[in-house]
Amino acid sequence: MPLYEGIGLTEKQAVVIDIGAAYTKFGFAGESGPRCIVRTEIRCPETKQVKKVLNYSSKEELYDLLVEFLHNLYFRHLLVSPKDRRVVVVESLLCPTVFRETLAKVFFRHFEVSSLLFVPSHLVSLCTLGVNTALILDVGYVEAVLIPVYEGVPVLHAWQAQPRAAEAVESSLKSMLLNHNEKEDFPDSTIEDIKVRTCFVTKLDRATKLDEVDPPPDVLYREGGSDTFTVPGKVREAAYEVLFEQDNDQISVATMILDAIVKCPIDMRKPLAENILVIGGTAMTPGFKARLLEELKHLLKDPKYASKLALKTFKFHKPPAKENYVAWLGGAIFGGTDMISTRSLTKEAYLKHNNVPDWADLSYNCREEDKISL
Repeated sequence: MPLYEGIGLTEKQAVVIDIGAAYTKFGFAGESGPRCIVRTEIRCPETKQVKKVLNYSSKEELYDLLVEFLHNLYFRHLLVSPKDRRVVVVESLLCPTVFRETLAKVFFRHFEVSSLLFVPSHLVSLCTLGVNTALILDVGYVEAVLIPVYEGVPVLHAWQAQPRAAEAVESSLKSMLLNHNEKEDFPDSTIEDIKVRTCFVTKLDRATKLDEVDPPPDVLYREGGSDTFTVPGKVREAAYEVLFEQDNDQISVATMILDAIVKCPIDMRKPLAENILVIGGTAMTPGFKARLLEELKHLLKDPKYASKLALKTFKFHKPPAKENYVAWLGGAIFGGTDMISTRSLTKEAYLKHNNVPDWADLSYNCREEDKISL
């Protein structure tokens, strides 16, 4: 139970949840960190196989996965009743509609929560900094998503995304390890552990000539207590290069930032370039931000950007939390304000209309005089 509950409180603190593709952050509003960070997966009671929650094939399967997953979160990790507390859901602006509607159905119909508040992860991340303008890059597990926010308003026409993040790094790492070791396969958990424990992002000057420079030391990795194999230094250094290599569309993590700035009006470009916030678990990798800054300065010399941008400096914010739960912390701060009572979707309103308001739906995102025609 929360340590702060006592006689003087009139309402129990809300539950804040941030469901990621790999890990879910779960805790209480008003606290400085989540109570638990767990894998977004469940173990099937019948088959005993581990199933990722976001790997679903239908609404019905997603509903069942979310029921089991949230039940474990409430009754195994937090030990609180869902009915007693409001819920704040931290989500991406690009969250699929089917997921948020199914999630709302699970919360309201199965767990019978009193209210639900969806908050955009890129926007509430600014609550941790106390600023209104920033360029937020979220490098998660499946994809990297970038959305500029100017004076508290997301600049949606300048958003950027690419399907390269931690999953692409692990795929690259796995293929390189299979080439250097006489093994048929590596478990996903082993690849993730090797990535976190041994790999890093190298400097730009070394990245351009990895075959010529002396590699860092090899690492002897122990698996299963007795089995060992070698993780070559060259593999440790090259694993994250997939994030900075431009794909067929000439897009990389660095070009996403510059392309977003170019799409913004001229008077917004300098404030955005000097207020960059990088979040997501992949951003915790040693050397990631330093390499990103080098890539930005190098790309500014490219004719593609030199003729459009007159920027000289880029500045990165240092958030008051680890990058993997900055968005959750923003939701916890937001959930501690009166916004949770004024902007939440109540159970009564949901059961009456049986849908969730969505910014992408014109029936909710237009002027009052235009709603009659819709």
